[in-house]
Amino acid sequence: MSAWLPTAPCTPAACLEPAGPSVAVPRAVLRLAAVTALVLAGIALCPLGGRLPAGWVRRWCRAVVRAAGVRIRLTGAAPAEGGVLLVANHVSWLDVPLLAAVRPARMLAKSEIRRWPVAGRLAARGGTLFIERDRLRALPETVARIGTALRGGAAVAVFPEGSTWCGRARGHFRRAVFQAALDARAPVQPVRLSYRGAGEGAATAAAFVGDDTLFASLWRVASARGLVAEVEVRPLIPAGRHPDRRTLARAAGEWPAASHTE
Repeated sequence: MSAWLPTAPCTPAACLEPAGPSVAVPRAVLRLAAVTALVLAGIALCPLGGRLPAGWVRRWCRAVVRAAGVRIRLTGAAPAEGGVLLVANHVSWLDVPLLAAVRPARMLAKSEIRRWPVAGRLAARGGTLFIERDRLRALPETVARIGTALRGGAAVAVFPEGSTWCGRARGHFRRAVFQAALDARAPVQPVRLSYRGAGEGAATAAAFVGDDTLFASLWRVASARGLVAEVEVRPLIPAGRHPDRRTLARAAGEWPAASHTE
């Protein structure tokens, strides 16, 4: 494992719990159809880019999550304007629309996502910054591109763990992307993402880990009953509070147990 190509120990066989309460197959199919329709609508609107009001984008992202049958609990808020680096732990493909529901942002994503059907096209047309994770030499260029976006007043969303985890465990935030915030003198906005089942305990149904396929993960989410996504926007870390990327990454990645308020 390299510092630039991290892996998580989570796999579907080891981490995904047996299916809990589920909805009827026709309802799950309808959920998938609704998600697909919303994503296709998003692709159609992508050429409008920044001309779409941020409120519309946030509502669309929440609609995608809710169409999959997932309720959202959101606490806290991010700055509405100005460059900011949004950083979050990574569990699921649902994390992307959930972060955009906090504040629309340019995502940093692995280059493989560009080849995903439908979602890859949406990501590319939505201004995603793609990264070739197996090319260590690409790291300085990627950090520079993030810094340029931040200086231009954009929000950039990153999952600094570098890999998805099942939700019952998590990795640590790697330091490289935080250099972009330091170079651009931009604040960092930590966000904690977690998923809970009908019994309020941590749920792994939303996890997209290891060699899991996108369709298998989509079906697991659409079939689940009572799945809740909790989005906790942590206190903003102002620019200049931490002198180097090591301490900045540590501060952004440390938080107490999340609250579970509606």
